[in-house]
Amino acid sequence: MARRTLRTLLFLLAGVPIGMLALAVLVAGWVVVPILAITPLVIPALVAFRWAVGGVAWLDGQVANRLLDTSVEPTLRSPGPSGFWRSGLNVLSDASFWQQQAYLMVRQSVGLVVAIAEWSLLVASLGAVTLPIWYRWSAHDLVGWDADTLGRALLGVPIGIAGLAIALLLVGPIAAVSRSLVEALLGDVAQSVTPAPAVVNENRRRTLTVHAIATGSLNAFLIAIWAFTSHGYFWPKWTLLALGLPLAIHAWVVFVEERPDLMVRGRMTRTIALEEGIALCLSMFFVLIWAFTGGGYFWPLWPILAVALVFTIHAAVEFSRRGSRISQLEKSRAGVVEQQETDLARIERDLHDGAQARLVALGMSLGMAKQKLASDPAAAEALLAEAQRGTRDALEELRSLARGIRPPILADRGLAAAIGALADRTPLEVNVAVDLSRRPPSAVESAAYFVAAEGLANAGKHANATRVDIAVREDGRELVVEILDDGNGGADIRGTGLQGLARRVEALDGRLTVTSPDGGPTTITAVIPCAS
Repeated sequence: MARRTLRTLLFLLAGVPIGMLALAVLVAGWVVVPILAITPLVIPALVAFRWAVGGVAWLDGQVANRLLDTSVEPTLRSPGPSGFWRSGLNVLSDASFWQQQAYLMVRQSVGLVVAIAEWSLLVASLGAVTLPIWYRWSAHDLVGWDADTLGRALLGVPIGIAGLAIALLLVGPIAAVSRSLVEALLGDVAQSVTPAPAVVNENRRRTLTVHAIATGSLNAFLIAIWAFTSHGYFWPKWTLLALGLPLAIHAWVVFVEERPDLMVRGRMTRTIALEEGIALCLSMFFVLIWAFTGGGYFWPLWPILAVALVFTIHAAVEFSRRGSRISQLEKSRAGVVEQQETDLARIERDLHDGAQARLVALGMSLGMAKQKLASDPAAAEALLAEAQRGTRDALEELRSLARGIRPPILADRGLAAAIGALADRTPLEVNVAVDLSRRPPSAVESAAYFVAAEGLANAGKHANATRVDIAVREDGRELVVEILDDGNGGADIRGTGLQGLARRVEALDGRLTVTSPDGGPTTITAVIPCAS
């Protein structure tokens, strides 16, 4: 009990330097980011701000893990698609970024007040308990009267004991509230399944509510300081403005994330919707600064025009990319349809020339055996044996055809087993390395399998290879399949087999590359998005 109390008090004490560091990071971040908002430098500023907020949150999280027995690992960066502009949007749409800011606001405002109050009560109570020892050598004013005699100093003992009791009784609730805040706002619990959209929206709204409460609490605290110290210049308006900007941006991000119809109506993409709201928030921010400084020449016109220009240019680029993307998808869809027709024609041909022909022969053999059963039993027995062999051959043809559509072993046991079975059926020396933390979606898994199958077949039929290395791995949100052979090279991606693979991969928004100089080696690489 005593150890837990001491650890809680140390956590409160650690909040003083951490709170000051958090205040410096938040003020610096939300001053620099709006200033650079009209330039591309805002993106590295946002990323650096994200790292700084995450770093302070991680530091305080480690303190909480050691002193409050929590188990949190605050993230330092925002996940999401790569790219210069996307990295900034990843930060703005990252719920943990806003949660960490809300926590740091509470830590450096309410937490700082609680820490000072608790430690002041504790130190003052200890001083009152020991007042009979030191009252002769120091100032000894106690509760409004001088403790200048031993009798008066002894009166401080019961007051100090009562203060100590109150201070120690407060430790438990303070520890519980602190632990709940740390786990709720700094926790990063991984989920094995993708949460339902309703759960995601609820988490976003809860984070926004916490952010709003933290901002309101800090502003109320600063307004109270202004009210108790003076009634002159209302300086808290600057903190209201500075803290209101990130809250407004956070609210807009949540609004856009919960309104998918905004991405459809008026051809507005999610990126453009986010940037439009951020541009409006920044414009209002500049106008309010102008108003707070006394008006005069309307200088916010120039940063607003700059923000509008950047927004317009980026919107034009975004719509241009969207048009290019639509053209690419139309081309990919046409290629998939053509490839599907080719595959259906191949399946029909294989059924007609293979299994169907064997089944027709099987029927004829059974008919002839029936005719000879009474007159020539030996001939009938030979025909039945031939029919049995035909049955086995037809079944093997159908199994081979099924493997060409989707091998059962792939559906049952996954990529590693399916590619391993491919390697076992080839006379080449094949090394297979599959490193996946989870099974990819079915369509991605099938595409990866057929890339490996086609690469292995090409190495044996055309490249005169003796060794093939097949590697399947995850790279972020993408699945990478790489086939390397030691053959004579010269493979052409425009060939029928590789062209079909390229269409299959492109249909999943992936890409297929072939590097095959004359003399070898040949490397086939397929990169397929597999985020679920």
